[in-house]
Amino acid sequence: MKSKNSSPTSDRKPRLRVGLKDVDRETFSTIVTERLGKQRVSIMLDSAIVEFFKAKAGERGYQTMINQALQQAMHAEQIETILRRVIRDELSHA
Repeated sequence: MKSKNSSPTSDRKPRLRVGLKDVDRETFSTIVTERLGKQRVSIMLDSAIVEFFKAKAGERGYQTMINQALQQAMHAEQIETILRRVIRDELSHA
């Protein structure tokens, strides 16, 4: 018997759907990984970072924004590496 304080939905797991079909957590995870190239990770972040992205995200997902920031950092590093190589090559030919 449920307690009086328990809500009817508090004991239910979230519904995972792919298309119109209900799936279990393992199937959902596999499909997300295959279709979106996403991988679930556990990471500890400073509270200020999480608060910043949550405030900035508004209605959007803050985790998506953190992912985009990491992609930009990765891209910037790649550009820096390329620029350094080009400058080295140009200086060696000068």
